[in-house]
Amino acid sequence: MLRVLDSCRPPGNRIGIVHENVKMGSDGESDQASGTSSDEVQSPVRVRMRNNHHRRISNEDINKRLSLPADIRLPEGYLEKFAMNSPPFDKPMSRRLRRASLSEIGFGKLETYIKLDKLGEGTYATVFKGRSKLTDNLVALKEIRLEHEEGAPCTAIREVSLLKDLKHANIVTLHDIIHTDKCLTLVFEYLEKDLKQYMDDCGSIMSVYNVKIFLFQLLRGLAYCHKRKVLHRDLKPQNLLINEKGELKLADFGLARAKSVPTKTYSNEVVTLWYRPPDVLLGSTEYSTPIDMWGVGCIFYEMITGRPLFPGSTVEDELHLIFRILVIGKCD
Repeated sequence: MLRVLDSCRPPGNRIGIVHENVKMGSDGESDQASGTSSDEVQSPVRVRMRNNHHRRISNEDINKRLSLPADIRLPEGYLEKFAMNSPPFDKPMSRRLRRASLSEIGFGKLETYIKLDKLGEGTYATVFKGRSKLTDNLVALKEIRLEHEEGAPCTAIREVSLLKDLKHANIVTLHDIIHTDKCLTLVFEYLEKDLKQYMDDCGSIMSVYNVKIFLFQLLRGLAYCHKRKVLHRDLKPQNLLINEKGELKLADFGLARAKSVPTKTYSNEVVTLWYRPPDVLLGSTEYSTPIDMWGVGCIFYEMITGRPLFPGSTVEDELHLIFRILVIGKCD
């Protein structure tokens, strides 16, 4: 019989857990005192406990058992196999976010999501705030209209193909892709606002601390893209999304391109006018990662001062504003 004595006794009288083979009768006397033998009616468990009466389990023994490493019972080679199967990303998403990915729960089902509010509308697409019926999480639904003659826009195909391989804490996550006869719907994680809305809500110049935090996250996400030879080509505050935790993520990869070599001929119709570098404004189609770094500099200035650096209305006006500030060295 296992008796746990009162733990509230004084320290000098405190006793640990003791196994006893004494069976008390209804009148308070033990079977040993009454001379009664109950081997025939006792269960096997009770018999084993009685035979092990000499064994005493102390609190020290229990503490030793509880202090064993948590992974001591893992199969051999489990940790090595887990490390080999982990994605080779610089800053991978947390395990919790990967488990919550909607692409692992349901794929391509329009009835899985509920539209809530309309967030915006562009030339090819309309963005809605939605909710998943499976996880009850908020999502962003980007509905891209399909033309029967042309099919899906190249920007949508480009965005899907790139985001499927870009998994980073500072890049918006593409959860699901839904295709119907009339539209192609991209399901993204939902973030409350973009950097432009955040700066407008501040009403004045942002704090230096917040500028550092946002700039660091922007550069970290962009470095991940460039390391994988992807140019965003459309960096602006409207394409940098921020959630309630202050996490900044790159979004809208519709103009992004995968570059196979350091310099290649591309289109010069990229990047919003205010954040477009002068060589692209002058018609250059050979560019590389500096096209994104120019946009980072313009965004950095805008966060510090609260106003755009080169707010030109035309290409000529934009070039005039740039060359008015930049010092152009004369050739000897």
